Amino acid sequence: MGISVTVLVLVGVLLLVVGGCVCVVWASRGGPRWVRVVSGVTLGVAEVVKSLARGSGKSRSGSSSSSSSDD
Repeated sequence: MGISVTVLVLVGVLLLVVGGCVCVVWASRGGPRWVRVVSGVTLGVAEVVKSLARGSGKSRSGSSSSSSSDD
């Protein structure tokens, strides 16, 4: 019938991620102040996500020993 709410949320998150990546590249080339702010927020969120993923990986490190060779 219509587009589900889940699909709309996922598309919104995807647009935010792509926009953040564009701002990071633009800021590295000397963009305006608001681009540098968005870039900083994007990189900060990436660090938080990375630390959360690293923390959840430690709790199950014994069960994923075969997949650790992919790193």
